[in-house]
Amino acid sequence: MPENTSFFKNPGVYTNPPFTSIDEISGLKVTVMGLGLHGGGTASARFFAEHGADVTVTDMKTEADLDPSIQALSEYPGIKFILGQHRQEDFTNADIIIKNPGVKLEGNPFLKSAASIETDISVFLRLSKAEIIAVTGSKGKSSTASAIYFGLKNNGWDAFLGGNITVSPLSFLSETGADSTVVLELSSWQLADLRGRGILKPKCAVITPIMPDHQNWYNSMEEYVADKKLIYADMGEDSHLICNFDDGWGKVFAEETKAAVNWYSISPFPSEAGIRNGAWIEEDGGYLLKNGKVSQILPGNTRVPGKHMKTNLLNAGQVLSILGISSEKIMESTGNFPGIPHRLEFFHEWDGVKWYNDSAATIPEASARAVYAFETPVVLLCGGTDKNLDYAPVAEAASKTKKILLLEGSGTKKLQKMLDNKQADYEGPYPDIKSLVAAAKHFSSPGDSVVFSPGSASFELFKNEFDRGNKFKEEVLNG
Repeated sequence: MPENTSFFKNPGVYTNPPFTSIDEISGLKVTVMGLGLHGGGTASARFFAEHGADVTVTDMKTEADLDPSIQALSEYPGIKFILGQHRQEDFTNADIIIKNPGVKLEGNPFLKSAASIETDISVFLRLSKAEIIAVTGSKGKSSTASAIYFGLKNNGWDAFLGGNITVSPLSFLSETGADSTVVLELSSWQLADLRGRGILKPKCAVITPIMPDHQNWYNSMEEYVADKKLIYADMGEDSHLICNFDDGWGKVFAEETKAAVNWYSISPFPSEAGIRNGAWIEEDGGYLLKNGKVSQILPGNTRVPGKHMKTNLLNAGQVLSILGISSEKIMESTGNFPGIPHRLEFFHEWDGVKWYNDSAATIPEASARAVYAFETPVVLLCGGTDKNLDYAPVAEAASKTKKILLLEGSGTKKLQKMLDNKQADYEGPYPDIKSLVAAAKHFSSPGDSVVFSPGSASFELFKNEFDRGNKFKEEVLNG
């Protein structure tokens, strides 16, 4: 593929870790930059402390903000916490910095003085001998990765799931070996941190549909996609890259990669395309074309709703087939996959109303897809923090809803203007989850589906999208 896989360049300190094995970690001075609440910082601190390193954790958030993560490390009294600030000496005097993917490298004065910079993902890839399955994209990453893992475990594989799905692979590194298979969900930020290292060489990789996202972080879609491309930067001819046949980005990826290309589509491939390896969806399920032979790998009825979820299951099934699992066993796994929390998660039914938590829908396209996933009109709960995205997809989907209830936020203000132009039926915005859920209970009737699919980021009112989803479920169940 082209040498310039990103608009940014990582410094040499990204390729010179002061260890080549776990045994060489003991005695190192390690600074974990960004403890956070997603588990990656906690797992990194725990991993290095357990292996004899002198660990300092630093985060701009306060002790009160980070209390759950601090409590999770209470059994390691030797860990030093520098919170509410960063100190230059904690970076200058460290042998290695473990950087949170949410910390920007460019222009960071603290990272400038680092002797070596790694992440929990890069440390894992350097030390584990497991076979890697990697998944990236804009939406559908978590569901696809989880469905692959579900299928592997159901068929008796020694499998693990980690990455952007909020499970650091360092938490299970010691359990993996050459016979293990690790499914990694990787965000664009996590991929950017692997640039130039030459350590991500998945047996199979999936790129789910690409949509505008994180445009408050990147200067353009091209920069965003350039980091996505890093998933196949070091893949060889003996590996497989699964690409989207239905958009232009998939074709770009296919042209650049050295890996064998498998395709996916929401409809049968045209005969003139000459596809010999791929998968597609029809009314009665999903089908696989493998070396010119057709088999079914996805039943017509699945436990999770929506065509986009079926696409995720289709991609999972294609990975399982590449790994040698039979179509019959794949059908069983894809049909029984129960879904995952915060992704169109059906969690409650009361008085004939079904409640769904889709809080991981952080872009407008994902919220629109949630609407289209149901055959009958839904009561859509949406809105939140703006990420410099276009809310037109939600406005277009408004006609398919029974009513829209808005949650307050900077993105909601943009969406309101579009809904007004469409003369859509909406209420709000409501200032918090409590009043939003109360309104949903008021406006819903037996037979309705209430879907919390914000289509926006969560940062004005919540710690993250998972905190947002949990608070929504708590209010529905206990409010």
